[in-house]
Amino acid sequence: MVSEEVKRIRKEVKKHHKLMKESIPLIASENLLSPLAKEMLISDFSHRYAEGEPGKRYYQGCRYIDEVEVEATNLAKEMFNADFADVRPISGVLANLSAFFGLFESGDKLMSLSVPDGGHISHRKHSAAGLREFDINKIPFDKEKLNIKVEKTLEKIKKIEPDLILLGGSVFLFPHPIEKIKGTAEDVGAKIIYDGAHVLGLIAGGKFQDPLREGADLVTGSTHKTFPGPQGGLIYGSSKYEEKIKETIFPGLVSNHHLHHVAALGVTLGEMKYFAEDYATQIIDNAKALAENLYNKGLDVMGKQNGFTSSHQVLVDVSRFDSGRKVANKLEEANIIVNRNLIPSDKVGETESGIRLGVQELTRLGMEEEEMKMLSKWIADLVMEKTEQDKIKEKVIELKESFNDLHYCYEGKRANPYKYIDLVNK
Repeated sequence: MVSEEVKRIRKEVKKHHKLMKESIPLIASENLLSPLAKEMLISDFSHRYAEGEPGKRYYQGCRYIDEVEVEATNLAKEMFNADFADVRPISGVLANLSAFFGLFESGDKLMSLSVPDGGHISHRKHSAAGLREFDINKIPFDKEKLNIKVEKTLEKIKKIEPDLILLGGSVFLFPHPIEKIKGTAEDVGAKIIYDGAHVLGLIAGGKFQDPLREGADLVTGSTHKTFPGPQGGLIYGSSKYEEKIKETIFPGLVSNHHLHHVAALGVTLGEMKYFAEDYATQIIDNAKALAENLYNKGLDVMGKQNGFTSSHQVLVDVSRFDSGRKVANKLEEANIIVNRNLIPSDKVGETESGIRLGVQELTRLGMEEEEMKMLSKWIADLVMEKTEQDKIKEKVIELKESFNDLHYCYEGKRANPYKYIDLVNK
């Protein structure tokens, strides 16, 4: 007997699966798990606890869990050519917090991007950085080139002598100038932490930048954006920070670290050893194609001076037509899923003037430049109100029917990622 409440929950989840199956998902923070990684999420690991580190657990029954965690950790170290890696953070924000609390003190000076300039909320006052009570200072940003102003940043580093320079971001179109900042940072004793949450999969594929080799002390990240693993976090870098980071993660920030996610991450790391380069290459090709075609169709795609994008993201100023929120809602009615976004000319708390698009999930489904060209026309027509939503929605559903298998993983053709797995036939 299944209660009415549970029936309603299952019904809504099934409706969501149908929506995603029939939609063009362009949320830059999302991706799809491979069948083998998804298998890990429903394993018995999801029921268990393993506080501590492999071989030093507080509970018994962890011998196989230990082996999986060691394997996943070694794969992460190998993939990112790092002295140490920790797969226990359960989100990208917790990976950031592990660095903030492990290596810095309350009142230390932080330089980071503002949110309108692309900085993540965890880099600013009212989130993770604020919890550490940093003295937060803004990194100078070029609003046309959509990247850091190097000379102005170097001047500011010399002037305020920060303890931490936090690079990376939530809107992250182009590699950040780590090498150009590193020398001056060292001169004043500042550490560089690179938040690679959005671009971790591109880094794994060797197609964006290599933060450690360019001078970052630590790299934090999410494991589910361009990196197509389970939702979670990762931190890696120099071994001289390893013990402080590990102690901060446990027992400081995490008790049990979601063992089924660790297993799924290990599987994804194993798959990405073989697929990351091709996957990252096609992601960037698709993003460039989408951006260029949107621009050619009359939309104000940002970053033109630098070729629009070098990552999975495209940023569009839609203020000539409407607010970012209303444009995103209009696109959603046609089953094109994007998010409204602040752009550098906006202020926090104001109505968003832009929309942000990410192509990593569509790439995972096998879409390439030709589909990006088709999609750009539909988006432009909707934004400029040249075509009715219902007509484009029909085209979206028709296109998506041909792209419901996974690529760049093992056994991708065997499982539709949007299929609801019905374990109880009631």
